Amino acid sequence: MNRPAIETHRLSAGDLELLVTNFGCRVMQLWVPDREGTPRDVVLGYNRIEEYLDNREERFLGAVCGRFANRIAGGRFRIGEHTYQLPTNDNGQTLHGGVKGLDSVVWEIRERSQHRICFHYLSEEGEEGFPGNLSIDVCYELTPDNSFLIDYRATTDRTTPVNLTHHSFFNLRGEGCGTINDHILTIHADRFLPIDRRAIPTGQIAEVEGTPFDFRTPRRIGERLDVPHAQLEAGHGYDHCWVLNGEGFRRAAEVAAPDSGIAMEVWTDQPGMQFYGGNFFDGRTPAKSGRGRYDFRGALALETQLFPDAPNQPHFPDPFLTPERCYTHRCLYRFTRCDRRE
Repeated sequence: MNRPAIETHRLSAGDLELLVTNFGCRVMQLWVPDREGTPRDVVLGYNRIEEYLDNREERFLGAVCGRFANRIAGGRFRIGEHTYQLPTNDNGQTLHGGVKGLDSVVWEIRERSQHRICFHYLSEEGEEGFPGNLSIDVCYELTPDNSFLIDYRATTDRTTPVNLTHHSFFNLRGEGCGTINDHILTIHADRFLPIDRRAIPTGQIAEVEGTPFDFRTPRRIGERLDVPHAQLEAGHGYDHCWVLNGEGFRRAAEVAAPDSGIAMEVWTDQPGMQFYGGNFFDGRTPAKSGRGRYDFRGALALETQLFPDAPNQPHFPDPFLTPERCYTHRCLYRFTRCDRRE
């Protein structure tokens, strides 16, 4: 079977410009104008494809993650009477699809234009231990209103868990421009999922009221990171799934960098959103701009998705795709101007 060659493609629409590769459907660059109209690249990454191929420490930068994004406890789940064991790659858990997830494969490009590109991949039966052949389509589109739209679609010939997400790491001051702790964040969620020391949900669905996880009104990300709280200790900061309010395609979050004037809205039709605050960046990776390195809490991810470990938690939204159904997921990142200055 002939595998597609690794390619890059540049999209543009409105004031946005995006560079993407079919290796893991990665976003390599995303240029957004700041308050003065100067474009800034707001996603972390590398300048050369070879750096993505060689670097396993930061393997998820800008990629599509799956078959099952986030974590599965012990890499195990049951379907009927059969227990499936997946490779584990994160402290004894399976993270973002395993040792070689969707971020680590070359996708076929099925459609491309100035503002849109569509990828296809067939994840075959047994890949990373998952049952069923899973046919996946992912489309990226830039729109005239400065939005980056992602549409996912998947079908299977055998019941299998599916949870796909996009994993760009954003710094709205520009990649390599310091911490995101001064970004202003709002999350439209009254509840979140507490985790244990393995970063696996405990099964509880907790209220954010009275906790450092309450972002229902705009707050600086770093404002309460030093507050003693068991969940901040468990996640080494913020690395949790919020249970989004409402249903259908709705706004999940807003984040803004007051000094650059760049703001971003997140919209989705999914029940959850993982907010990761860059807790494991350690300065080893140089910024692609040459402006230093990717330091501790130098970026954030806002990953729309189903709930982590859902295959093992029956009261969570159903993650199992059957041959009679089609998995769909829509996520939109809309860029606007932030009037607030600090």
